Amino acid sequence: FITVGALIGSSISRGMLSLGVGLFLGLVGTDWLSGQQRYTLGLPALSDGVDIVLVAVGLFAVGETFYIAARLRHGGVDVIPVTRGWRSWMTRSDWRRSWKPWLRGTAIGFPIGTIPAGGADVATFLSYATERKLSKHRDEFGRGAIEGVAGPESANNAAAAGVLVPLLTLGLPTTATAAIILTAFQSYGIQPGPLLFESQSNLVWALIASLYIGNVILIVLNLPLVGMWVKLLQIPRPYLYAGILLFAVFGAYALHSSPSDIVILLIVGILGYFMRRYGYPVAPLVVGMILGPMAEEQLRKALQLSQGDLSTLVMQPFAAIAYGALALLIVGGLWLRRRQRRYEQALTASIAVPIKADSEV
Repeated sequence: FITVGALIGSSISRGMLSLGVGLFLGLVGTDWLSGQQRYTLGLPALSDGVDIVLVAVGLFAVGETFYIAARLRHGGVDVIPVTRGWRSWMTRSDWRRSWKPWLRGTAIGFPIGTIPAGGADVATFLSYATERKLSKHRDEFGRGAIEGVAGPESANNAAAAGVLVPLLTLGLPTTATAAIILTAFQSYGIQPGPLLFESQSNLVWALIASLYIGNVILIVLNLPLVGMWVKLLQIPRPYLYAGILLFAVFGAYALHSSPSDIVILLIVGILGYFMRRYGYPVAPLVVGMILGPMAEEQLRKALQLSQGDLSTLVMQPFAAIAYGALALLIVGGLWLRRRQRRYEQALTASIAVPIKADSEV
């Protein structure tokens, strides 16, 4: 919870607040132990809780549509035409300059993707910084250097595959996409974890094989058809937004054929709009909502086994080691942030001195 809430997004407080909202939404419904309803406001539609599908669609479809429509409601979109034929896109020089960044990006992205809350963003920025440092064409960075595209894109794809490692082995969704995959597993009664490779080995290897198949399909879809995908940007935005909202509403209604699900979808969509508007990350909300009920269930079981003794949560060997590692991570993170702040201040001061000298001359 702390790593996902603190590392996703630019602000720790906003990430933790988003995580708290997700944990609260996970509490809505009927308590599985006592049978009492919690935070349902007396509405029968909330007695079974808030469906994760409504939250995901509301945040990533409805809320995103509201946000983009509010930002881009004036003026047209300039579309850069794409020439036909893949031979005109990648020259021999482009291939020669790209293959090393592809390999380096993969080596950077996959390990970071396996780290909880590492994510594709961290891998992308690290790959870009690496390529900018190693490239012989540093002056082209920021103006279309192909190394600055090839490396971060391969790191992004590798990190997306690495996310499956903590998901399948520990049952921990470290990104919003992994959280949706976990929800799909749970809808079929499958619980990811160490025993998944024994109980559902066919599923695991089929999922791994699908990654290779998906990459091949992406090549087939992207290279020959990229001109057609670009033309989608020429669709008038009101029609595009209306189509997205229409399919989102249809999907919400198809869950339980209940109009109340549409109302919940719109409320979550408005919440997602304001979160995007004020810079609150939405991924911690989804992760908190999925892991919250699981954490509560395990907490109830632990307290039942210990007869209500809270010390069992911290006195067990594994718990003590985990909390010790967590404390080291927090202290190390604060130290690194302080060191980075000092470096930025020193860098700003070193740049300001020559500027002042030039102005005096």
